[in-house]
Amino acid sequence: MQGASAQESQPAAAPTGQAAPVTLERVTVTGKREDGYKVEEAQSPKFTAPLLDTPKSVTVVPAEVIQQSGSNSLQDALRTTPGITFGAGEGGNPIGDRPFIRGFDSMSSIYVDGVRDTASQTRDTFNIENIEVIKGPSSAFGGKGSAGGMINIVSKLPQAENFAQGSIGVGTDSYFRATADGNYVINDNTAVRLNALGYTANVPGRDEVDQNSWGFAPSVTFGMKSDTKVTLSYYHLQGNGMPDYSIPYSRPASQSTKANPSQPVNVDRNNFYGLTARDFQKTQSDIATATVQHDFRNGLVFSNTTRWGRATNDYVVTNPDDSRGNVPRGFVWRNTKNRDSATETLTNQTDLTAKFETGSLKHSVLFGFEFSRDDTDNTPYNVVSANPAAAAGTCNASLVASFDCTPLANPNPNDPWRGSITKMPFTTTTTTNTRSVYLFDTVEITKQWMVNGGVRYDSYDTHAFANAYTNPNTGAAVAQLDIRNKSNFFNYQAGVVYKPVEFGSIYVSYGTSSTPPGSTNGDGADNITAAQRNLEPETARSVEIGTKWDLLAKRLSLTGAIFQIEKNNARVAVDANTTVNAGKQRVKGFELGFAGNLTDKWGLFGGYTYLNSELIDNGPQAANAANNGNQFPNTPKSSFSLWTTYQVLPALTVGGGAYYVDKVYANPANSLYVPSYWRFDLMAAYRVNKNLSLQLNVQNLFDKTYYTKAHNHYGALGAGRFGMLTANFKF
Repeated sequence: MQGASAQESQPAAAPTGQAAPVTLERVTVTGKREDGYKVEEAQSPKFTAPLLDTPKSVTVVPAEVIQQSGSNSLQDALRTTPGITFGAGEGGNPIGDRPFIRGFDSMSSIYVDGVRDTASQTRDTFNIENIEVIKGPSSAFGGKGSAGGMINIVSKLPQAENFAQGSIGVGTDSYFRATADGNYVINDNTAVRLNALGYTANVPGRDEVDQNSWGFAPSVTFGMKSDTKVTLSYYHLQGNGMPDYSIPYSRPASQSTKANPSQPVNVDRNNFYGLTARDFQKTQSDIATATVQHDFRNGLVFSNTTRWGRATNDYVVTNPDDSRGNVPRGFVWRNTKNRDSATETLTNQTDLTAKFETGSLKHSVLFGFEFSRDDTDNTPYNVVSANPAAAAGTCNASLVASFDCTPLANPNPNDPWRGSITKMPFTTTTTTNTRSVYLFDTVEITKQWMVNGGVRYDSYDTHAFANAYTNPNTGAAVAQLDIRNKSNFFNYQAGVVYKPVEFGSIYVSYGTSSTPPGSTNGDGADNITAAQRNLEPETARSVEIGTKWDLLAKRLSLTGAIFQIEKNNARVAVDANTTVNAGKQRVKGFELGFAGNLTDKWGLFGGYTYLNSELIDNGPQAANAANNGNQFPNTPKSSFSLWTTYQVLPALTVGGGAYYVDKVYANPANSLYVPSYWRFDLMAAYRVNKNLSLQLNVQNLFDKTYYTKAHNHYGALGAGRFGMLTANFKF
């Protein structure tokens, strides 16, 4: 599918490195600000009308917010958008970007330039132009998954001007980051661009945790001004760092309850329960893309994209396991989680757009089809302690002596653990083939009334296989794994837009999604199992009423929406061996958004989201039925974000961010949680000359201890106070 790859429409941007006021416009369109604001159609063919006229909530995080807020990762950048939280690794889910949108896991619904970007990854912003968040069930746009929405990353690609720009940043906690971005126009029809990154840093407040990565992204476009345009691009990013499962829950008893829930234990934020000589994480991502587009100059445009990608995720991480009753006794069991996976993808998608009239009705149509194949191989590690009693996880003097347990209050990350790490004698291979066809149309009935609709059909086939083997630890024979799910599903969305004035719209929309078993293809939380191999896809449906307004001569965009998402056939367990599609889940909520300029000097971006989530029916098993009526895990009721800048002097801009996230539960029982928090950031940028500016960022100004993720065994700590000074340049 070709997702929402679009660009901001705004005045000609000041050179990177200048402290001009930020222009933040939520409308994702292509166009120039000449006399006023010129709105053209969204760049993505799936959006067959400008976003002002599209009956769906879409938030765009523009390049200016990413750069000025000092956001170096996808998670950092999405912090500026309320209603998105991140889930933690563990529990069968690998370490990587795992966003939750409107309460639903969207790990497998991340796209790059409209093509699904599968595999567990931790993404950097060095090659990101902007980020688009499409909210609400979106399988009509993207296929499997996307019950809460989808995220599309827009890459930096060749432009029709010469420039060389980049940054060099230094900061506290051994921070160093350098980026380079060069664009060269070879002739009227050909341009090349290269982005590059080098990055190393420790995590503030976590002395043992570090991150190191480097990458590059070349691209070339032929035929920029001709009817046929070809773009070739490549992306490489690899990292090496210390993974961190942070702080265990207090658990005053062997298991907390909803009436007496546990939050992470109150210990020094620097406490690190891992082992620096044992734990590691190595990642690498490579993506090659070829896009061919031909304009027939009669309203008909053909586009074809072919992409190959490969992502690896290799780690051993200490899980500070709190489920064995050790924490109340002052100990932590150093349990481990591990992975060594490689996911390879091949996708080809074709789009044909057309504009025509039938009588008085004006149509903007997209027809397309997609073929994709995902292959994931995972060969886990066998982590064995030298102490045979370690597997029981009950801390005592023996396990402390073998360093499989450590004191809760004073762990030593440099303990000389003496176990072994080898590979298990099996590889689980998961393969998913998908064939899809889709159709979208926006019909303009009058200048005030429009109807928007889209349909998509997917043929889905996933297969997991692992050879039989003998468990090296127990000597027991393990049977061969060979399970499969084939599903065919149809999704749609429809909406009506009323425009009382040119710069405002009111809409109502309805959309669906489908999530078949194994939708994360062996590299996420939703892996196919024997219990649900024959199940139908989970389906979600959403009703949304919203409004969008471009005010102050289209300088300020305001949006609002109320919505309900309901899943009526969620997978639930009937007994230990049987799973059925019989559960029910629901989220009701509303959101407000703002982006743009209040004055020539004052810009702002952000919003507020309220989510009332409920696990209505969790199945007949007593342990699950006890969760009926509980709040979704990873879903705060309230979240708020604000990023704002003000041009104090012609050469000086100051800004700041304020972020609030409500309490987040870690489990369906609502017995574990991380508390709510406020975080505040500051920024100042000074333009030295037309080629150079200096930017100072202070993140987490008040050094707040807070948690960004909640999981069954631990809360993932946010970074402590951090300062960085960046020199931005452009020539």
